[in-house]
Amino acid sequence: MRQNPIEFLLRKYRDAIAAKAFFHKAFRNNFIPDKVTIDKSGSNTCALNSFNEGLSEEQTIEIRQNKYLNNIIEQDHRFIKKRTKPMLGFKSFRSAKITITGIENIRIIQKGQIIGSNDKTSTFENFAMLMAS
Repeated sequence: MRQNPIEFLLRKYRDAIAAKAFFHKAFRNNFIPDKVTIDKSGSNTCALNSFNEGLSEEQTIEIRQNKYLNNIIEQDHRFIKKRTKPMLGFKSFRSAKITITGIENIRIIQKGQIIGSNDKTSTFENFAMLMAS
């Protein structure tokens, strides 16, 4: 089963403000889901609880915190870790943002997640199509 990331947001700190910004961006660009699977982070729980405060009971987002349910999502990070580990970190947040954004864009092209791509074309052809548009 191929997983499509819903959203990607890089912030300097992993706090409630960053989590709220991430979920706001994800919900604005996609939809408000019935269920969200997260890790045991308190900031994610806090952000989702704040979203649930304004929703009716039938629209409330179910929060699932189970380390096994989150493994599929965490596996997508291994490609970033594979590329950044030999670099021994970043000197600035700006360089981290630029590098990780580039890695994520390449992964999106490789997975064929750009609009108009198909599984029969190569990664290079998908990249060329993206650059032509």
